[in-house]
Amino acid sequence: MFLHVLITPLSVSLVALAALPWWVSPLLVSWRRKRTPSLDDVSDAPPAAASAVRVSVILPARNEGVHIADCVRAVLATNWPNLELIVVDDHSEDDTARLAIDAADGDVRFTLVRPAALADGWFGKQWACQAGQEQATGALLLFIDADTRHAPDLVTRMVRMRESRRVELLSVAGKQLTGTIWERAVQPAVFAMILTRYGSAEAMEQATRACDVIANGQCFLLSRAVYDAIGGHRAVRDFVAEDLMIAQTVWSHGHRVSLALGVGQFRVRMYHGLAELVEGWGKNVYAGGRFAMRGGALGRVVYPLVLLTFPLILLMPLFTVLLAMPAAIDGSPLARFAVGWAIAAGAGVFATFAVANRSNRDSAWRALLAPLGAAILLWICASAIGRGRRVRWKGRAYVAR
Repeated sequence: MFLHVLITPLSVSLVALAALPWWVSPLLVSWRRKRTPSLDDVSDAPPAAASAVRVSVILPARNEGVHIADCVRAVLATNWPNLELIVVDDHSEDDTARLAIDAADGDVRFTLVRPAALADGWFGKQWACQAGQEQATGALLLFIDADTRHAPDLVTRMVRMRESRRVELLSVAGKQLTGTIWERAVQPAVFAMILTRYGSAEAMEQATRACDVIANGQCFLLSRAVYDAIGGHRAVRDFVAEDLMIAQTVWSHGHRVSLALGVGQFRVRMYHGLAELVEGWGKNVYAGGRFAMRGGALGRVVYPLVLLTFPLILLMPLFTVLLAMPAAIDGSPLARFAVGWAIAAGAGVFATFAVANRSNRDSAWRALLAPLGAAILLWICASAIGRGRRVRWKGRAYVAR
């Protein structure tokens, strides 16, 4: 009787109409992924050494003993014929420097830099990147993170994609590796939120506002000339999301910014377990994400409400089922409608997670973790708002601009 009442033609139409907003996100994410070029679209054949522009790879590393050796070996295995790798040991408390040196195994393209003590008003990563670029001799600068892994053709394809798209700053979205249930639940939620906000590479290339461009700080490439013109990392020294702000600064100087998919050439495991997820994304989503808001200062004021909206929207169907199901079983027409809406809207939530997982070449069945991921994301956002501009990362405390 319950199902018979629920699926009358009129109720189905009303339920579908009410649930339609919850289907915007998966459709939007899918569309925007399709409108973003892949590194697979350009050649992986390197040029002759004599004609290859010099690329300086700058790798800031603080307490990265777990990752640094694999990353160094991957970079030095590149097929790009004119490259140098500058590893900046950011006052590590582990054996990062030694492991980096051992991994380089005497390669003349490798340089280790130990910067001066962190200056007041600087975030550690920006300080390390600034120190690294001072030693760079390349016309192109490629900034990467230590937890990334690169295919030999990554640099070649990035240089060619940057040229073919005629953009100044190009960053790459690669495959996100996950090892725990927490990572598999949360990462799709975060990246769906980012894709819903920013759009495709084409949208960024045609952006009319600085706040509509973004870069992935794990891997981005730009020219030395423009990097110097914008003031380098000094210009973003006290921002949490330095990659976002560099992209916006490059755009503000009249240059185009873009993004490419590189699932086959680039992979990274950002966080290991729940604690790192909460600390890492908690550092970025509020103190850094405020500068992604439209509306200037007013937009940043209302940003906390906007930030909470996405995970709450994801969780709303689940809350509705839990609250309305008892009354629906008792025969309440309104409750039955609410349950029907929750089922339809919840399907849209699962579709969002399924699209995000498939885009990362993971199983769509991981979308079953959607309620858990949305709940953790809500907690991360609320906690970040509570901390405000105060953030901690890798044993250091900062106050963001």
